[in-house]
Amino acid sequence: MSAYTSLNYTYLLTFFIAILRVSAQLQDPTYAGHSCSDRISTNNVYLSNLKSLLTSFSNSHASLFSEGFNFLAKGQDNGTVFGIFLCRGDLSPDVCRECVLFASSNTQSRCLRGKELLIQYDECMLGYSDRNIFMDGIRTWSTPTIITWNNQSVRPDRFKDAMFSLMNKSSMEAADSKEKRFAVNKSRFTLSQTLYAFVQCIPDLSPEGCLNCLQQSMMEFNFSRVGGRVVFPSCNSRYEIYPFYNESLVTTPSPSLPVTATPSPPGKVKNSLVIILATCVPVSVFVLFLVAVSSYQVTKKVKKTDNTTAADDEGDDITTAGSLQFDFKVIEAATDNFSICNKLGEGGFGKVYKGTLPNGLRVAVKRLSKTSGQGEKEFKNEVVLLAKLQHRNLVKLLGYCFEREEKILVYEFVPNKSLDYFLFDSRMQSQLDWSRRYKIIGGIARGILYLHQDSRLTIIHRDLKAGNILLDADMNPKVADFGMARIFEMDQTEANTRRVVGTYGYMSPEYAMYGQFSMKSDVYSFGVLVLETISGGKNSSLHEMDGSLGNLVTYNNGLPLELVDSSFRESYQSNEIIRCIHIALLCVQEDTEDRPTMSAIVQMLTTSSISLAVPRPPGFFFRSKKDQACSSVDKSSIFSIDQASITSLAPR
Repeated sequence: MSAYTSLNYTYLLTFFIAILRVSAQLQDPTYAGHSCSDRISTNNVYLSNLKSLLTSFSNSHASLFSEGFNFLAKGQDNGTVFGIFLCRGDLSPDVCRECVLFASSNTQSRCLRGKELLIQYDECMLGYSDRNIFMDGIRTWSTPTIITWNNQSVRPDRFKDAMFSLMNKSSMEAADSKEKRFAVNKSRFTLSQTLYAFVQCIPDLSPEGCLNCLQQSMMEFNFSRVGGRVVFPSCNSRYEIYPFYNESLVTTPSPSLPVTATPSPPGKVKNSLVIILATCVPVSVFVLFLVAVSSYQVTKKVKKTDNTTAADDEGDDITTAGSLQFDFKVIEAATDNFSICNKLGEGGFGKVYKGTLPNGLRVAVKRLSKTSGQGEKEFKNEVVLLAKLQHRNLVKLLGYCFEREEKILVYEFVPNKSLDYFLFDSRMQSQLDWSRRYKIIGGIARGILYLHQDSRLTIIHRDLKAGNILLDADMNPKVADFGMARIFEMDQTEANTRRVVGTYGYMSPEYAMYGQFSMKSDVYSFGVLVLETISGGKNSSLHEMDGSLGNLVTYNNGLPLELVDSSFRESYQSNEIIRCIHIALLCVQEDTEDRPTMSAIVQMLTTSSISLAVPRPPGFFFRSKKDQACSSVDKSSIFSIDQASITSLAPR
């Protein structure tokens, strides 16, 4: 065969390979999930800067696609938009570029005029915000969050230990890496099953910051499913039981035996090439077809099985959480037929039991009493809300049972009971030193901030109290009991109700007196929680203050450190406590406009350089706005709302 003929065959093969590459690149990136803030931007400058940011991402220099990372800020002051893209560490620059181009053009359709978005594809992540949520410390690592799970369950005991070990190993390797802060690992679990782990941080994070971020993401995994993914603004992690990344990164190619080249007759070379082409073309087309079908099925499956913050929630019916439903017989078996030995506590709506599911997972089972105040509407409300929420400072709903007359909620098991169990018991108070209480205050604030601002829904809890703050094994707080919570519309700021629910002592004055509730009524309850956490006393208890009766909320004339729990002795930072008391007094001011937002509160708690305003007088439960000028308490103004009995004359 002539050199000319050989050259033609070479060109033909090159052309064929190029076609296959182009065909592969035409496949859209595989969508995994997104989180869009409900905060809508009406600032045209911000939206213009956002458009400029996305254009800049699309036109990034080739070196940035090689690095797989870019961070930009566009604009100044209130119009500033911060943005980032991060490509998977094992991908080529071309694939990274294609994913970023697709994401940049697709973001605004996913989050119309939203101020904040985080979107994840299998190949890359892209996000933007009006605040630097990407590299601004631990307080922003998990806000917003995308969490997705594989539907298939697994027995968690051995699997959890093996996968946790693999993820932890990968996290340390990623933190120690000097370039992309990226690591993958695999481990043989059984003869027929291999575990695969993937972790990645933003390259600009320090080794310590990367490790801490990845460890925070690992806390979101309970390893009860065969696969899952957690995406934070600064890092992301994933595990599966199949290879979902380029295995060549961790697989050392086996040495091949040397092959001796034997010259072939020209005719045989020509026939061989024809046979190769005739075989490869149909096979390649068939493979591409299978890839396209598989990509469609995976995308469809991810969208369908997302039961977390990455899912699109357009309905508010209990059927949106249908995959979480438990059979009543399973609940009975898990709790040993609701044995008194498994009883954890009892509240206004029913009893709570610990239980163990057939797969070995420990759970807390809330069985609502048939005479409880929480009816079918409140029960469905709590199921639908919790099915859509995922945050480390919110209790996780694992499932529910709505069968016959039974209304049951199945939560993650939180071993250390509730905050009031420690705060208001003189024998238990010493277990909560100041450093733990300070951590609890910060965690509660982040949980409420997520409800108000960072989830895709604006949620008002309406019953924040020490009894509804659960503590996990590490004393991390988790906001619980969403039976009374309400969802606000996109532009809604407050609402009215004729049915005032909640706990007196934590209620804001405008809610208790007029039935008006908003994010600021939750802020008031948070302020009461902070004062109780510092003092170890109940706000509903009366105290002698300057010759008159008062409670924690009205205690703003004495020395701040007089409120400190005596169990602290001298083991506390006085400046931290004084600042927390100051913040709490800002939260319980009577006028809602004077109270700070939860985002401002989180910043006040984490940044000591932020100056604090002088708090105005707190609200009183029994004082109407017409009586603001009165300094004395008129006991005749006590009244009952919706025939609820009120026995305490203490100001709220």
